Amino acid sequence: MPKDKKTIRKANKGERIVQVAAIPFRVDGGGKLEVMLVTSRGTRRFIVPKGWPMKGKSARQAAMIEAREEAGVKGKVLKRPAGSYCYWKRLSTSFVHVEVTAYLVEVIEELTAWQEAGARQRAWLTPADAAILIDEPELATLIRNLTAADVAQPEEMAATPA
Repeated sequence: MPKDKKTIRKANKGERIVQVAAIPFRVDGGGKLEVMLVTSRGTRRFIVPKGWPMKGKSARQAAMIEAREEAGVKGKVLKRPAGSYCYWKRLSTSFVHVEVTAYLVEVIEELTAWQEAGARQRAWLTPADAAILIDEPELATLIRNLTAADVAQPEEMAATPA
């Protein structure tokens, strides 16, 4: 069954519609944070890679798969979500309200060829510039407020003797 019909049925039953997203990032030698946006296939708007939860995969794993498929990047997904946002998803016959949990993905490798390379463009931007290009207000705010401190991976604290 197409995803649109299943999603509409869930929405009509009052169920929460959820997706996962990846926010690919890198920090340059000077400590400046950059995020990667991709264009959507339909409207060519700038977005972050996102998709539906995947059976047998955690939300973090699904976010990494979306980053690879839509943005052509490989990397490490941070454990804690960066946040969440809501938007209205356009389906074939209606719109549904979707709640998205976003994960930061530290980009280790950019692929030159990937699954959706012919359908999307990607761009590295500062969080402030990326936020200007994003139509979803809550996602724009989430990205605008990202800092290098948000992407720092604190090492597990070793227990210290009392």
